[in-house]
Amino acid sequence: MALLRAAATVGGYTMASRVLGFVRDLAFAALLGAGPIADAFLVAFRLPNLFRRLFAEGAFAAAFVPMFSGRLQQDGRRAALAFGEEVMAVLFAALLVFTALAEAFMPILVAVLAPGFLDQPERFGPAVLFSRLTFPYLMCMALLAFFAGILNSFYRFAVPSAAPILLNVVLIAALAVSAFWTGAPGLALAVGVCLAGFGQLALILWDMRRARLRLRLRRPRLTRGVRRLLRQLVPGALSAGALQINLLIGTMIASLLPTGAVAWLHYADRIYQLPLGVVGIALGTALLPRLTRTLEAGDTRGASDEMNRAVEIAMLLALPAAAALIAMPHAVAGVLFERGAFTAADTEATAAAIAAFAAGLPAFVLVRVLQPGFFARGDMRTPFRITVVVVVLNTGLSLALYRVIGHVGIAAATSAAAWANTALLWAALRRRDHCRADKRLLSRLPRAAGAALIMAAALLAGLEAADTWLAGGEARRIAALAALCGGGLGVFVLAAIGLGAVRAGEIRRLLSSGSGRTEA
Repeated sequence: MALLRAAATVGGYTMASRVLGFVRDLAFAALLGAGPIADAFLVAFRLPNLFRRLFAEGAFAAAFVPMFSGRLQQDGRRAALAFGEEVMAVLFAALLVFTALAEAFMPILVAVLAPGFLDQPERFGPAVLFSRLTFPYLMCMALLAFFAGILNSFYRFAVPSAAPILLNVVLIAALAVSAFWTGAPGLALAVGVCLAGFGQLALILWDMRRARLRLRLRRPRLTRGVRRLLRQLVPGALSAGALQINLLIGTMIASLLPTGAVAWLHYADRIYQLPLGVVGIALGTALLPRLTRTLEAGDTRGASDEMNRAVEIAMLLALPAAAALIAMPHAVAGVLFERGAFTAADTEATAAAIAAFAAGLPAFVLVRVLQPGFFARGDMRTPFRITVVVVVLNTGLSLALYRVIGHVGIAAATSAAAWANTALLWAALRRRDHCRADKRLLSRLPRAAGAALIMAAALLAGLEAADTWLAGGEARRIAALAALCGGGLGVFVLAAIGLGAVRAGEIRRLLSSGSGRTEA
């Protein structure tokens, strides 16, 4: 299946990036724990990282890829690249102006992003400094997303998906330098983010040249195509980035809580972002250009089939991940983070947030799979309207719950908003007859859910047996967590096959799908 091969390519590189991200966060937790410098850096990185996730993981692509792919399908390569040059000229000019203004008014931006820092100079001052150092990363990521959209339209997914690995390599190196020489991990990380941004941009430009996709930098002009893109970009960015907007709101509210809340939510976010990136983002990235071309060819039945299979694959992978994180969040947080400056109390707080986020993980993934059903048709308004409802819901729930259960309430509100987003998107697709669940999907979804519940029960039993090891030394804890994860995966696969959620031959094809060539 071509969609599965493309998703496997994106997911494989995303997995490598997220694993390195875990290594980075292990070092981060050991050096900074959940103290004021950790909070300051995480707030500073939230704004450029928000735009990285918005642009690199779907929002810019949501508006640009359907238009570029449509030009490519209808008018050919030369016309599509000419449109790309028009977009690049305006995008580059706008980014330069935006970055300059942000650097000049950074204290105001930080005050808006983290209002709770204003009366805490030990967090506010470093946050402003770190934000100024990290902000150029935003410009690099926006340009990278533009070039990645072009490459994806030609079914080239490898290098765009591998580029984020460089960020984690650079940040791990920055933490190492800090630990052994400078003693200023926050400053080292901020400088590392900036350097990594330019390194990633250089890597994607190399792949553009290798693919013989050359673009000239023109004088910025608001051509008809650019104006149409801009009209779709804002609602597309907001709708595709609903989760990131909700996380940003969560950071703002968490800044009002005692020191550590921002960091606890960050560490929990890092845990569930692994399956989200490997499954949801990978499938959404691979699905959008395929849906666009299928619809351009007039094959609405084929587009519906693609959507059904994407939902099926997404739930087959997301449900067990969510069940595992809900069953053993304390073991995951403790083994991964509890060392150095990261205390047992930090583990308890992070574990509670992990469980709350995990409850929404299937919904986070489904949103990524369902939104291309609108974007491929050039419909940005429907997801945008849904996003407005979802953001209002998330904000209201976060403000209500954080007073009662603190940072856990913020995570729970984000998950509830994601389920509302999923329900509204699916209802809109079904109402317009863009996608209806076929018999295979309706049969397999409850079976996959049943297999995930069986796996969760097995993990809970395994936690009792592994309790002594999880309380032991470093090597014993890691071995126990690895055994639990491996055993849980084995139980899920056997249960899924036994219940009929998947066939053994399909699993073999899934495991071997990454070997196919996905670049044109």
